[in-house]
Amino acid sequence: METAVNPPEPPAQVMKLVDIREDIPPPPPPPPQPKPVEPQQNVVEAIAETMIETDEVPDDQVVVESLPVQNVPSPVQVQPQQTDYLPQNKVSKIPSFSDQDLRKITSYLRDQYPPIALRSGLEGLVILELFIDSRGVIRQINILRENPEGRGFGDVAVQAFREIRALPAEANGVPVAVRFRYPIRFTVK
Repeated sequence: METAVNPPEPPAQVMKLVDIREDIPPPPPPPPQPKPVEPQQNVVEAIAETMIETDEVPDDQVVVESLPVQNVPSPVQVQPQQTDYLPQNKVSKIPSFSDQDLRKITSYLRDQYPPIALRSGLEGLVILELFIDSRGVIRQINILRENPEGRGFGDVAVQAFREIRALPAEANGVPVAVRFRYPIRFTVK
């Protein structure tokens, strides 16, 4: 029979404990707090406090009269008025495209089929979100879904709708602006 032989244990060693906090420098002091802007200061002076002086001379000089804070227009007044696009489910008649425009779209999609996808035999699906105003003009196009991604299907679909005009959506007989989802299927024939 064989007997099990345990290897000898290594001799105990003494370890030195060191406080590592002594080697770490103290954290830097917090940055100074910015001075609060007093209400009686005007806007131009408050902006001028943050400017950095340089040696370069500007091409043109602009003279600005300082305005009191009370007379500065609110951001709501400055922003242009935006069109409210109704969701698709809030309209009684969805936007549509003429037969001629649908033929243009189909022809464009067929002619501009992404070359790499065509050689590989890939088919795709793109879902676009069209922002159509109350006159039928497509104001914005977003790609909601592109499958497969990165193969060029989304770009071709967006370009197909660039010069197209729709018959506007209606809510209770009145033309309205709408967000409209439009699916496009790419197939290899």
